Amino acid sequence: MKKYFISFLFSTLFFQIIQAQGCSDAGICSIGTPHENPDKTAKNQIEVTTILGAGESDTQYFSPAVTYTRNFNERWDAAVKITSSFASGSFGKRGSIGDAYLLVNYNPSGGKIFKWSYTAGAKIPFNRANLKINNHPLPLDYQSSLGTFDFLGAANLSYKKFDFNMAVQIPVFNINANSYFAEYSGTDDFPTTNLFERKPDMLFRTIYTIKTKKITFKPNLLFIYHLGEDTYEDIYGKRLSISGSEGLTINGNLITAYNLNASSIELSLATPFVVRDIRPDGLTRKYTVGISYKTRF
Repeated sequence: MKKYFISFLFSTLFFQIIQAQGCSDAGICSIGTPHENPDKTAKNQIEVTTILGAGESDTQYFSPAVTYTRNFNERWDAAVKITSSFASGSFGKRGSIGDAYLLVNYNPSGGKIFKWSYTAGAKIPFNRANLKINNHPLPLDYQSSLGTFDFLGAANLSYKKFDFNMAVQIPVFNINANSYFAEYSGTDDFPTTNLFERKPDMLFRTIYTIKTKKITFKPNLLFIYHLGEDTYEDIYGKRLSISGSEGLTINGNLITAYNLNASSIELSLATPFVVRDIRPDGLTRKYTVGISYKTRF
């Protein structure tokens, strides 16, 4: 037990010194992962998560979220997740509730060696990505939502200690009303995102699980491809592409969980190996530390 606790403590300290530029939202990076419920009698789970990080131009982030999961039976479960984000930087401080995620997960019967599961859902924004400070427009780095209604879908294959996950996130309906122009802001730290429109993302992830009695380690590798260049509308009403916003991101991710009787504490870290030239969506992070607490009943 002592050596497991030391390993857990070391992982905690390790998370705090590593820099990362991985997924910072609750979208494509978190759907489709295998659902674990060690207590088969528990039908409900509540998860409280906090993500701390630093973005471009020394912008600091505090992003809490809460998730409720209901297990209906061995095949079906559903989840509701509410996110928020609070940013602090050279523009000032601004934060708000972000998005709601509605997800349904299906686990087919059978499959003793190869086990499949499928996830589908939607992202619903609580604002139009037009938060302001003293009536001054803010870049997407300060917004708690991108202002899009998205479809999310994923398939996961479990084989022994490995999981292979494919997912897609598609903006279906855009209500983004961001009005930030870099040329009128006095800085070129952030790109213009007036009436921003974002392209879909595809993800492939492989996870390897290492379990002890109390500690679970999940190193995983994520390949995320942004399917096209994002666009904005200039001062003349012409829609322009943002060069360099299309392409591949490769992230390494480590999840460490300490399991209690009916709950668990989880820490996560993501760091990039390959990044896109520009991420106008404001999701770039120099480092992120994710801490979550799950309880089952």
